[in-house]
Amino acid sequence: MNEAEAIEVCREAILVMLKLVSPIMLAGLVVGVIVSMIQTVTQIQEQALTFIPKMVVVFGITIWLLPFMLGTLSGFTHTLTDRIVQIGQSD
Repeated sequence: MNEAEAIEVCREAILVMLKLVSPIMLAGLVVGVIVSMIQTVTQIQEQALTFIPKMVVVFGITIWLLPFMLGTLSGFTHTLTDRIVQIGQSD
């Protein structure tokens, strides 16, 4: 494995990580902004009010996207193991 292949594997790992985490982070961001707007309008500054809805939404999105996340991670793992086998056969 040369430097270009190692960089390609790292690039793919970062893209897979972003693909897995982005929907969860985006959902948490949207819920946080909505709750902050509600708090600003009503002038209620309770910390639990921001934490609990975000926690519920992030947990729900994670459960809902779990099949997609497992499929993506499984595909990346298969690709990575195939590359490892190719490296072992070329030596």
